[in-house]
Amino acid sequence: MKWILEYHNLWWKEEEWYSRDKHMRDLHEQRIKWTPNWLSDLSLEPFSLNFVIGPRQVGKTTGIKLLIKELIKRNVEPEKVIYFNVEALGSLESFRSMLKFVVENFREGFLFIDEITAITGWEKVLKSFIDLGLLDEFVIVCSGSSTASLLKIPESFMGRRGNGRDVYVLPLNFKEFVEVHGVKIRKHILHSEDMKKLFEKYAEVGGFPRTINGDATFFEDFVRELKSEIKNLKKSFVTFSALISQIFTIAPSPISYSSLSQKLGVSRPTLEEYVEMLEDTFIGKVVYWKDHEILFRKEKKIILRDPAITRSLSLLTGKEVRKDFLYEWIVQEHLFRRFGEIYYYRNRYEIDCIAGDLKVEVKAGKPHRKYPKNVLVLEEDDLPKFLVGLFLERR
Repeated sequence: MKWILEYHNLWWKEEEWYSRDKHMRDLHEQRIKWTPNWLSDLSLEPFSLNFVIGPRQVGKTTGIKLLIKELIKRNVEPEKVIYFNVEALGSLESFRSMLKFVVENFREGFLFIDEITAITGWEKVLKSFIDLGLLDEFVIVCSGSSTASLLKIPESFMGRRGNGRDVYVLPLNFKEFVEVHGVKIRKHILHSEDMKKLFEKYAEVGGFPRTINGDATFFEDFVRELKSEIKNLKKSFVTFSALISQIFTIAPSPISYSSLSQKLGVSRPTLEEYVEMLEDTFIGKVVYWKDHEILFRKEKKIILRDPAITRSLSLLTGKEVRKDFLYEWIVQEHLFRRFGEIYYYRNRYEIDCIAGDLKVEVKAGKPHRKYPKNVLVLEEDDLPKFLVGLFLERR
């Protein structure tokens, strides 16, 4: 166990360890880089059990390494900052042995456990150490690539979290995208040509670190890793691909689960399992119909949550990414992040997005009909200002 920790924790012996750490080297080589805002959401007071949850390739491990660098900069003793990747252990018994080694050799500190979902049953082992009080003087941060496996785990640690928090790591929203490009947001530039060009780029590459830096290999890597996760979840990648293909075909229109299950040739319960998986992996989101109340049984829209995800799955299915549904999806995702909810309405006319006190219709071209006064109609040129504004002010 000791040699694994020494291999993972270069900062124990090297002052400039980050020059040999792969994640930090990759970050250094990126043209556009930033310190993620989500790091400040972690609890760093013992006892804390934090879970870092988000889609693959979003930069969770790199963020953890940046936090480690910052802790050492704050004069935390390097030996009290402990990191290991569960994939290097290979078995549940090795994971148990690693935790035993840590508590026997370190009385306190910061314990970062990466790729924790790589071993089945890890949560029972971690719970046992917490229940015995062996980790009371530690701040623990757990993260993993299999979001579907990790998403529901925190519920099973009720009463065992201390000051810990769930921290969700998502691709950058458009405001963050603008900021990491070095643009200071001022009112006079929100309608500028530079802002329009940034939005065009965002609509193409999304908010993942690799795509922002022009890494064209991201899209195939994303699909390959997604295929592996779906296999681990014991689901059919063929059925998943067929579902994604239908989402592209139907978008931006709503559809009933009965109709969609027929198109896929699967039962409705099976379809619901795949849609739930789509949400648990942060790939998609179900948008329900809402008027005075939410009608869960009515036709639903299914959106993809980031332009980079959309492009990756477009390459997988061979489906075209059209502006009409891409822009609608971007607005829906931003409203969901801002308000924690997103719905649509469809009767004599359709409202694409309902969230908080906002009703928004998104048009890639000029609108062909009039909408009620309380409906904000967004044309393409309006989108940059609207998306940035969502996170500039509280409504």
